[in-house]
Amino acid sequence: MLRQQDVGHRIVVRRIVGIREGRPLFSDALGELVELSETHLTLATAQGPLRVPVAQVHRAKRVPPTRRPTAAAVVALERAANEAWPAPTRGRLGDWLLRSAEGWTGRANSALPIGDPDRPLPAAVDAVERWYAERGQPAMINTPLPLAAPVGAELDERGWTTRPPTLVQTASLPLPLAAVDLGGPDAAVVELATAPSADWLAIAAGRKGGLPDAARHVLTAVDQVRFAHGYVDGALAAIGRATVTGQGRWLGLSLIEVVPAARRQGLARRVIGELTAWGVSAGATHAFLQVEQRNTPAIALYRTLNFTTHHTYLTRVAPT
Repeated sequence: MLRQQDVGHRIVVRRIVGIREGRPLFSDALGELVELSETHLTLATAQGPLRVPVAQVHRAKRVPPTRRPTAAAVVALERAANEAWPAPTRGRLGDWLLRSAEGWTGRANSALPIGDPDRPLPAAVDAVERWYAERGQPAMINTPLPLAAPVGAELDERGWTTRPPTLVQTASLPLPLAAVDLGGPDAAVVELATAPSADWLAIAAGRKGGLPDAARHVLTAVDQVRFAHGYVDGALAAIGRATVTGQGRWLGLSLIEVVPAARRQGLARRVIGELTAWGVSAGATHAFLQVEQRNTPAIALYRTLNFTTHHTYLTRVAPT
């Protein structure tokens, strides 16, 4: 049976659609799982959304994507994402990237093992452990899958733990206008700025558990970056951040956040719409974002904007 870890992935469902002569009639559905609850599951199929009561599900399982991205495509996207989230302290291990940002976010405090580390794999992991130990941090490695599966196998042998999977999702630009034009309070105004306001930073700090000095570098040290401020009745109610990296191809969306009192009114769509309009004007042709696999409400929202999973990654943490 399916689990929350399957949200955002392609699945096939055999469901009971009727009874004939005392025997059940079955129908199969194929699509991306966008929601899973105790009572229903929802698929995004080629014919549109399909909501299936769990009581009607006979069998369901994850299936491989129709086309896996090439290794080169995964590397290019991971490098664009690294540019969009730049750690202030960086190093290299051959082609591998080493990143540190005072512990603020896993992405900015982990090694990215793409390419050749210029030494045998066990020696490369040893070097990663030493680099982080010198900085007084736990060693972490982000492993894009299936590209970094050999690295993951080495870490398994060493007893490294695994954080919840993260989906790297992509969509072609522009996003569907009907999705971004509708919704949001009538009194909402979304403004873009080249720097975040103090109120913007306060909302981000609440989501990320504080903002050390290194966090400000991560947020702002990108040549092309915009910060969305969504106001309702003059008060900041939503934020978002967008970058253009990867030689101008990729619009990266991050920190899309709406304060609890203003949620479920379409404000996140308004923020995303303004940021993607800026990205298109800057020449970006595709968008990407990174979302934890367990964040099913966000995945459901992004699916309505045509985002699909490009690949996944696991953040691995060295044993203490």
